[in-house]
Amino acid sequence: MKPLTEFPLGARRTIRGVFCDIDDTLSTAGRLTAEAYSAMQHLQQAGLLVIPVTGRPAGWCDHIARMWPVDGVVGENGAFYFRHDRTAHKMRRHFVHDVATRMEHRARLAQIGREIIAAVPGSAIATDQHYRETDLAIDFCEDVPSLPPSAIDEIALRMEKYGLTAKVSSIHVNGWFGSYDKLGMTKTLMREAFAVDLDAARDNYVFVGDSPNDAPMFGYFPHAVGVANILDFGARVATLPAYVTVQRCGAGFAETTEYLLAAQSP
Repeated sequence: MKPLTEFPLGARRTIRGVFCDIDDTLSTAGRLTAEAYSAMQHLQQAGLLVIPVTGRPAGWCDHIARMWPVDGVVGENGAFYFRHDRTAHKMRRHFVHDVATRMEHRARLAQIGREIIAAVPGSAIATDQHYRETDLAIDFCEDVPSLPPSAIDEIALRMEKYGLTAKVSSIHVNGWFGSYDKLGMTKTLMREAFAVDLDAARDNYVFVGDSPNDAPMFGYFPHAVGVANILDFGARVATLPAYVTVQRCGAGFAETTEYLLAAQSP
C-alpha cells in the first residue's frame, strides 16, 4: 500500500463518488464521529456521490439511506440496496432474494446461529441481528470480550460447513445463503439508480475500507483506500487497497475526504 499522498492529483480530479465501509471506517470505537459525518456531507456538497457499503442490517440501512448525507446504501454484505428518492418521497429497495426466500433463510440461520455460539465459547449472536433480513452475524468483539483469531476462524469455518458464505469484518463474522457480495450489489445500485456502468467507470470512484470483508472492493477499485487500522489485520486481508491513510477509523475517512476535495478546487 502506498501513502495516500501518492494518490495522483490528476486521478483525484476525476473522482465522481466515494463508496465506504461503516464500522471502523466511518465509525471510531463504535461511534460515528462529527468529523466523519461532516466529511460525508462535504463530499455531497462538492457534488460527489456518497454510498456506504456495509455488513450492517436492513433496519439500520433504512435509517442511513433516509437520514444521512448519502445517495444510497448497500447493506448486509450485498443482500440489498436502499435509496431514498427525496423527490418522490419514497424509499427504493432492491433485494437479491424475494420475501418468501428471506423468511425461509432466516429460520435456518437462527438455528445455525444457536449451534455456533454453543460450539465457540465467548461468541454471541450480534445485538443487531433482530434488524437483519438476510444474514447471520456472530459477534466476536463488539459487545463481547475480543476473541482470538483462532475462534474467529472457527466461526467462519462452521458457517461454511453449513453451506453459508462467510466473511469476517472488524467486529462480526457474517454468513448467508448465496454467492452475492458487496461489489455485485454496488454495481446493481449504480446501474439502476445512476445509469453508471461501474466496470467502465471504476477509475472515477474511490472505495474506503478497513477489514478482510472489504477485499473484493479493494481489488476492484484502482483507487481504493484503507484507513490506517487495516494494518491491524496483517495478512488476513486477501487483497490490499492501493493507498493507506495516516489516521485510523473515522479520522482516516476524513483524511481521505480532505485529500479528495483539495483536488476538486481549481
